[in-house]
Amino acid sequence: MAQVTFDRVRKIYPDGTLAVKELSLEIADGELMVFVGPSGCGKTTALRMVAGLEEISDGEIRIGDEVVNNLAPRDRDVAMVFQNYALYPHKTVFENLAFPLKLRKLRTAEVDERVQRIARLLELEEHLKRRPRQLSGGQRQRVAMGRAIVREPRAFLMDEPLSNLDAKLRTQMRAEISFLHKALAITTIYVTHDQVEAMTLGQRVAVMRKGELQQVSSPQDLYDHPANIFVAGFIGSPAMNFFEGRLHREDGQYSVVVGAQRLAVDEREAAGIERLGDHVGRSLILGVRPEHLEDAALAPDSRPGRRLVGQVRLREALGSEVIVHFQVEAAPVVSDDLRELAEDVNEATLLDDLDHERRMRRTAFVGRFGVGTQVADGERAQVAIAPGAIRFFDTSTGGAI
Repeated sequence: MAQVTFDRVRKIYPDGTLAVKELSLEIADGELMVFVGPSGCGKTTALRMVAGLEEISDGEIRIGDEVVNNLAPRDRDVAMVFQNYALYPHKTVFENLAFPLKLRKLRTAEVDERVQRIARLLELEEHLKRRPRQLSGGQRQRVAMGRAIVREPRAFLMDEPLSNLDAKLRTQMRAEISFLHKALAITTIYVTHDQVEAMTLGQRVAVMRKGELQQVSSPQDLYDHPANIFVAGFIGSPAMNFFEGRLHREDGQYSVVVGAQRLAVDEREAAGIERLGDHVGRSLILGVRPEHLEDAALAPDSRPGRRLVGQVRLREALGSEVIVHFQVEAAPVVSDDLRELAEDVNEATLLDDLDHERRMRRTAFVGRFGVGTQVADGERAQVAIAPGAIRFFDTSTGGAI
């Protein structure tokens, strides 16, 4: 086991594409770090540079105290798990697990002992004589992970290992990976574009965009205190709602005007935001997560000044909750960050909608309501905002205030 350190690491391809920009990050010994971000953000490139599969253009990568920039992949003592399993189809499960140990010319008794131990850990004992084609997708992925684990490397590198599995298996394998990491405590770098995987697996999560590290923190801190609009919009499903508002202060109390409606800023939202006073009389961006919105009829204790009136466009009953899509008469936020998020998920229609809504001065937002809500398509409804739920962002930089 070992710490992995990125020290001002850059990757520039021959065509001039800057894939990774000045990445500096320390991954602690035994930590499970998740790299997350949209396609092309540089997360897989960073992983491959640790493995030695991509050359580093500048900076240093250290595994433990050793600089590995010029080491061949086989000399770095790391193990990779790929999304396509990469198993030998003509070998049995036992032979696949034993293969990296035989390459090291370990004694037969030690090979058998390690393989049997890993097979017990991964619940593969009954499948050791089978070939990959006789296994399910989840079983194949466990074999691929077992082949990495059996080597007892200094670090695991996992490149979207669950992307080929169906939704149920993904959930199951996420739990198994978490269990394995707790049992083995080996430094692990896990790459994914799925923010649910990132939030459920990572002890810390590094959010990347255009080759640049946006924020690295615990999953809960990313959710509660995003550093900018990009992180706020990327983490969470459905995504955070954004509104353009103007900040006011009267008699020591802050409020924001959204369209023709005024919302009170409570003490929790104002406390600790030293720069909030600098934005009085100016436009800023408000962020509110869908789960912090509720049908005001189901929240009778909510303050009248913390309610937003919107028109219901669509309701989606999911059994345990109701997702309600609204529209409020106010200019929407159409920042470069939000446009990039839409492009990253290939939502061309969303970009068109954003432009249309801006021309019509309407902002779409989403609430996650309790199953008792009676709001109906086409009606105007009051939406209660939970205390402490509003986040503020600078309109020019997109950074959190």
